[in-house]
Amino acid sequence: MKKLALVSILFSLLISCSSGESKLVLQHSAGQVNQLLVVMNAKLWQGKEGDVLREVTGEEVLGLPQTEPQFKVNQISPSVFKNLFKTQRNILMVGLGKENGFIVKKDVYASPQVVVSIVGKNKEDLIRIINENRQKIITSFKNEDIKLLQKKNRKSLFDTSKLKTFNEIGVSLEIPFKFKLVDDTGDFLWMRRRIKQGQSMNIIVYELPIKSLDDEQGKNIVSVRDTIGKKHIPGQYDGTYLITEQAYSPHIFNVELNGKKAFETRGKWEVKGDFMAGPFLNYTVVDKSNNRLVVVEGFAYAPATNKRDYMFELEAILKTLKIK
Repeated sequence: MKKLALVSILFSLLISCSSGESKLVLQHSAGQVNQLLVVMNAKLWQGKEGDVLREVTGEEVLGLPQTEPQFKVNQISPSVFKNLFKTQRNILMVGLGKENGFIVKKDVYASPQVVVSIVGKNKEDLIRIINENRQKIITSFKNEDIKLLQKKNRKSLFDTSKLKTFNEIGVSLEIPFKFKLVDDTGDFLWMRRRIKQGQSMNIIVYELPIKSLDDEQGKNIVSVRDTIGKKHIPGQYDGTYLITEQAYSPHIFNVELNGKKAFETRGKWEVKGDFMAGPFLNYTVVDKSNNRLVVVEGFAYAPATNKRDYMFELEAILKTLKIK
């Protein structure tokens, strides 16, 4: 019966994808960012299929001091998937059926909502489909969570129109009102949000000229960070300043931001001469037409606290970058 229940739910999703019927007014969804409800038969969840799925949803977030998974996961059986469970914002439905399939659909039971459905004709097919769509499973939920945070932020934004650095280098970011100005020199901006006692989220923005092919290829990101940190981001004691953690190399990826080639760098920062440290996320955008690199970065300081969600909030802000 449990298998039939899930098959029925999945087939209803398949039909709704192509029926074109008018949508009902949906209630508002519930759930935190990076939180995922898995609807899956208990035997599958406890078997190899569940192990493979947990590898995906529990994949480590890069650049954090502590090991933290991509999602906080709650699993239920299809037979109890009703009422309040259907209002969860991120739902992953996995089971066996007559046809193999991978479907991503929005606003099925509530809004905003993402429902990802994975169906295999047998267990081997189910495992294969999960593995083939590992990254798509993660990004389907993460991208919508980013949009949700950005929408929430727009309700109360910091007035950036008079910031010297933004005006001088011709960029903008949607920064929440809770961030306060630390430094604004005209070529370097630093804003900080106090989270709780001794904890903060920080945003910095600056530009630098492209002087070599290495600059354009993202090979000098770490050395540039360290130079900026020494010049603009002092530690709590004289002679101390922020640098890239020296023990491990950061992770660098080719991405696109504001329609331009960019490099996403995730790693850990530390204070030279002190014991402070934490994660950072850096986007270095190649603005070729102006022969420069535009850099937006977020970093957090929250000792003895999980920092995945803090860095996710910073990512949502940084991805609003507009180069005028």
